Amino acid sequence: MDPIRSLINGLISTVILSFSLLTNSAVAQTDIDRLTTPALLSSRAAEELMLDITATGKQLVAVGDQGVVMRSEDQGRSWQQQQTPFSVMLTSVYFADPQHGWLSGHDGLLAATSDGGVSWQTLLDGNQVNQLRLQRLQEKLAELQVRADAEPDNTSLAEQLDSIAWQVDDAAAAVEGGAAVPLLDTWFADAQHGFALGGYGLLLKTEDGGENWVYWGDRLDNPDNFHLNAMTADHQGNLYIAGEAGLLFRSTDGGANWRRIETPYDGSFFAITEFSKQLYLMGLRGHLYRSDEGLQWSPVDSGYSVTLQSAVAGADKLVLLGQGGLILQSRDGEKFTPLDSGGRRSLSAGIALQGRYVLVGEGGLLTLETGHE
Repeated sequence: MDPIRSLINGLISTVILSFSLLTNSAVAQTDIDRLTTPALLSSRAAEELMLDITATGKQLVAVGDQGVVMRSEDQGRSWQQQQTPFSVMLTSVYFADPQHGWLSGHDGLLAATSDGGVSWQTLLDGNQVNQLRLQRLQEKLAELQVRADAEPDNTSLAEQLDSIAWQVDDAAAAVEGGAAVPLLDTWFADAQHGFALGGYGLLLKTEDGGENWVYWGDRLDNPDNFHLNAMTADHQGNLYIAGEAGLLFRSTDGGANWRRIETPYDGSFFAITEFSKQLYLMGLRGHLYRSDEGLQWSPVDSGYSVTLQSAVAGADKLVLLGQGGLILQSRDGEKFTPLDSGGRRSLSAGIALQGRYVLVGEGGLLTLETGHE
């Protein structure tokens, strides 16, 4: 990733992801190929930067810096680092069932497991991702050129052609630049059908568990290739993608088609979640919005202006996680009260268990007792 472009466009504007970029830059100065270099096993792995965590079946799985994957079979009371064949920054982990899971990371890494997170196999890297994007955009450019030739007075087609031509040039430059594209989130409907998304408007789709992928980003109204940060589904099966520059997309047909939704904020959104059949969208400077159907969004005043990274939606509580160790808890999704995280290290994700939360962030893995079973 080009750090100058990231700075100018404000592509990754949080402490945690900024830290990850600095880490990647430092490693990139060596000749180590992080995509093929196994992660080092360490007794202190649970204390290092972690970016995502999920619960699946009887196990918990967390991922983070330097290709670290942590796994627990006792609800987070003890953790074991798993061997992985890569050492890039890992940004997300998602399971469709207790056995089948996927993770994403920097340098375009996509990997899968079929044994509950014990072992992981690389599916894609950034070089392959860049080629998928370039190939699809070249095909679309050719399709538009045929239409434009048949309708020379169609100004709308001419504008589309110019836009796609620019995107083809950008994709070709990315191919020359190497495997630097960051993947930031994954979401699967089942063990076969899923999506991966990330930097520069990247959206990929698979229908065979990740064995094969197609570039899907050209289906989004995102001509500036802004970052796509998070994806989720609501209780009705509608899909949502949140990104920078106020981006929000909605699909009602399983991701085949996407509609851009207007939002009241033009800054970055880092997470979207559902709680009590209400959707919550959150991001920079504490901006938080709520919606019944995902079309109209109303502001929610949490009482804090700290960037919100993620949310934990339990059965009866919504918990917001953010920079500086911020934890906000609400029973109704309207009034929030702070919880003491025990420090000021930023938090990036978490899960709710009986009587406690298991959180991840700059300090690694953190268990927060709530006192209620």
